[in-house]
Amino acid sequence: MSAVLRVSDLSKHYGELHALRGISFEAARGEMVAVIGPNGAGKTTLLSIIAGVQSASSGGVEPGPEQVGWAPQQPALYSRLSVRENLELFARLERLPDRRAEVERMLQQTGLGGRAGERVSRLSGGNRQRVNVALALIAGPPLLVLDEPSSSLDPAQRERLWSFITGLARAGTTVVFSTHNVAEAERYADRVLVLADGQLLLDGTAAELKRRAGGESSGDFERAFVGFLAAAEPVEPGP
Repeated sequence: MSAVLRVSDLSKHYGELHALRGISFEAARGEMVAVIGPNGAGKTTLLSIIAGVQSASSGGVEPGPEQVGWAPQQPALYSRLSVRENLELFARLERLPDRRAEVERMLQQTGLGGRAGERVSRLSGGNRQRVNVALALIAGPPLLVLDEPSSSLDPAQRERLWSFITGLARAGTTVVFSTHNVAEAERYADRVLVLADGQLLLDGTAAELKRRAGGESSGDFERAFVGFLAAAEPVEPGP
């Protein structure tokens, strides 16, 4: 399948600090890719560069940010506005030709139609995150990038959010997400990217990570992840 996202030899440094070192990978249409790693691994930096929020020091990303929906960890919502008003505002910012139709489409797609007139400040954490994702999707991008989408949600809210996101992937949207909950990576992602110290240690399936961890895992993905981090060597960047 042709790639929707191509990241090529991507590096980012802040003076002497190297946040990313030669990261390369691709993602296909409808694929869900999880980015996991310890704190400071470079996960948010990588996703924000893909989304066009910050620039790389070297390397490239295709497509450009105009084709990427970005949902940061902290929802970029106007709490005094209603759900519908937030969507209408972002539709205007995206200069969509039929804003009303796109707002209605997103309300239906996200299941928020019944809360369209409700102030965002009165929504649960799970519904606020659904609005956050809806804003990222308002222009219909082929690629959705999510930074820690479920970090502040309870188990029931997480389940509803992931049901929505996996539905988007089944409909053809490519999803790249970061998470500290590695069980989510095993459960929902087609592939996992393991980062540590700005380097790519693994680009493969959860099952492959378990195999690489060998006896360290006993079948448990979190234990396999910890054991893998302790022993893995960086993947050589692609051409």
